[in-house]
Amino acid sequence: QVQLVESGGGLVQAGGSLRVSCVASGRTFSVYAMGWFRQAPGKEREFVAAIPWSVGNTYYADSVKGRFTISRDSAKSTVYLQMNSLKPEDTAVYFCAATASAATLAWMNKYNYHFWGQGTQVTVSS
Repeated sequence: QVQLVESGGGLVQAGGSLRVSCVASGRTFSVYAMGWFRQAPGKEREFVAAIPWSVGNTYYADSVKGRFTISRDSAKSTVYLQMNSLKPEDTAVYFCAATASAATLAWMNKYNYHFWGQGTQVTVSS
């Protein structure tokens, strides 16, 4: 099992910045990549960004490309999502997730993730 705990959500004005964090514990040796997803009320959970646990490229949804940055600190078993130029449509619960899949295309699909955090609320006011 892998446990994931997110933190850092909150309320921010449009145009502002926020960083959310996700600490992983447990059998992290089984994790190949980490992803961030978000879910707004009444909407499907959608892919935001993904990063391999060790080395490799990062991946972003078109809606956040150029504004959000995913990064990791392996020594701290932590993945971050730096969110800049936030828009009201970024308002959602943000979830981190872990996958054992090495297929990069699989990282954009929520069904390929095996472990999930409890989520952290991000609210962007206009």
